[in-house]
Amino acid sequence: MFTEAVLLTPFARSTKMTARIDAMTPPAETETAEGSALPAPPDAAITDEAGSNSPSAVQIVSVGTEEDKYAFTFHEDRLNSVLAKVPPGWKVSVISVVGAFRTGKSFLLTWFLRYLRYHGTCDPALAMDADADAGKGEASDSEKWYNQFEAMGQAVGFNWRGGAERNTTGIWMWSDPHFIRRTSPATGEREDVAVILVDTQGMFDNETTMSLTASIFGLSTLLSSYQVYNVDKRIQEDNLQQLALFSEYGRMALQNDEKDKGADGGTAGGADGEEDIPAEQPKPFQRIDFLVRDWQNFDEEEDLDAMEFEMDEYLAEVLAEREADDLKETREQISDCFESVTCFMLTHPGFAVTKKTYSGEVSKMEPTFLRLLDRYCERVFKRGENVVPKAIRGKELTAVELGAYVKAYAQMFETGARFPEASTMLEATAHANNTNATTQTVQEYKGKMDRIAGPSVTSFLREEELEEMHRVAVEECLAHFDDVATFGNQRGIDQARENTLRSIGEDYTMYRKLNESRNPLAGMGIYIIPGGIAVCSSTMRWTVDWTCSHWSSTCRAGSEFLSHISMIIFFFMLIIAATKAKQIKEAIDRVVTAMSALNGNSGGSAGTGSKKNR
Repeated sequence: MFTEAVLLTPFARSTKMTARIDAMTPPAETETAEGSALPAPPDAAITDEAGSNSPSAVQIVSVGTEEDKYAFTFHEDRLNSVLAKVPPGWKVSVISVVGAFRTGKSFLLTWFLRYLRYHGTCDPALAMDADADAGKGEASDSEKWYNQFEAMGQAVGFNWRGGAERNTTGIWMWSDPHFIRRTSPATGEREDVAVILVDTQGMFDNETTMSLTASIFGLSTLLSSYQVYNVDKRIQEDNLQQLALFSEYGRMALQNDEKDKGADGGTAGGADGEEDIPAEQPKPFQRIDFLVRDWQNFDEEEDLDAMEFEMDEYLAEVLAEREADDLKETREQISDCFESVTCFMLTHPGFAVTKKTYSGEVSKMEPTFLRLLDRYCERVFKRGENVVPKAIRGKELTAVELGAYVKAYAQMFETGARFPEASTMLEATAHANNTNATTQTVQEYKGKMDRIAGPSVTSFLREEELEEMHRVAVEECLAHFDDVATFGNQRGIDQARENTLRSIGEDYTMYRKLNESRNPLAGMGIYIIPGGIAVCSSTMRWTVDWTCSHWSSTCRAGSEFLSHISMIIFFFMLIIAATKAKQIKEAIDRVVTAMSALNGNSGGSAGTGSKKNR
């Protein structure tokens, strides 16, 4: 059942909202659970699908526990309940916040909600002008939106609280879109955009697997047109590596969806396909914004423009090209995935805010933090070039199209199809170390055995000799493996050792076959049996010729028959010898060499004896 907000035409909504606003002079105030006063939100009269008058966060992706193997569950009906509130044909901008757990992501999004609701963006007919007041001077502190209420309140907005335990799990979306009118940088025309806020589960919370963390981050990246990466105090190298890794999961999902739809002959995600896809494919994701919390290194905290200049300089330094391959590849991956990479910094909000008992009082926050927060909200929402619709392969999406894409991507993460298993840095490093140990050990074994029984060796070894040399080589090579494979858990090392022995066993089978092919007696059966028959035939012929009378026709026929057999066998052995001429020559050479060596040793001994006698 559709809500009242969806059924109303823009004109009817405008009339209804105008009547409400005329009756709100001066603006009415409502009391929060904490008793603080705040302006009545413009959407107070609009009900959601559940029949509640209070907008709230809805969970579109939930995650399980260890008992159900951390199941990744997508709730399509909840997503549709949010997207159904966007007027038909409107483009959708999705702003999400990701980052480590307990770093203030939900707290930041609740501030975003306050900013948007204060500026009256909850009704399409009264969309906030993102380009309004551009270039005007700052309002006084008393006129600022954040001073229009005493406390933010934990019951109004995304669920947040102080403390060390995780608060958000899965992916949450605000139930009511906000509406902004902006000037399109591409066309210069005015257009309306619906803005949806998304909160994500914090990474590395000691309870979520790396694979699930990668899925949450990847899907959030696919959802977003503007993604805020919340980091603590500074942008560290591990932040960049995590972004590069998790964004790759999102890029893989995008490519897999394109392959699937291309194979089906349709358009990815169920889009209508009416607009042509640009010949030059854009980067897979649009904007990533590093939001550094609790920054302490501003040179000047009074000039906001100077502070933003410092932010740009800091980001340029962080992303500058490096000589080391791993550092360079990380930065190239980020650059290849995102059209825009930016940075903003917030100072510490005040120690009172970090306490578990804090309930959102604005008066307890540091003034510099509030000024920077105001500048950041304007940067995200009021600068028209930043409020961009979500685009896939250059095509800006409506709510219906976005829903189809999200469903397709979520199902990929839900089933885990064609995604490599994510691992921790410890696991990845241990795996790489074990792989290197296996590779080096097998190569060392091959080097030893190539000198003993490799393709270039011509001498034959008895089976017992080859087995003994193989055993010695394995012992020496495994000692090298044990010296290298010393990192990570023992189970992984044992598995790598088993893989090493398996590879060595396969190689030893090859060396045995090579050695057997050099056996001078190999294949002698081809000559012995026919040769024996030929000898027998010749002997019998000689016996027949010697014992029978020459006038006996039976004797002559028997002699001729035996002669023919001998000749056939002779020519047969001649043909075989021709096909194995190389092997026969090598066998003869080995015999000659062996005889020469024996004669040389005998001659040397005799010579030595002669010298002694003299």
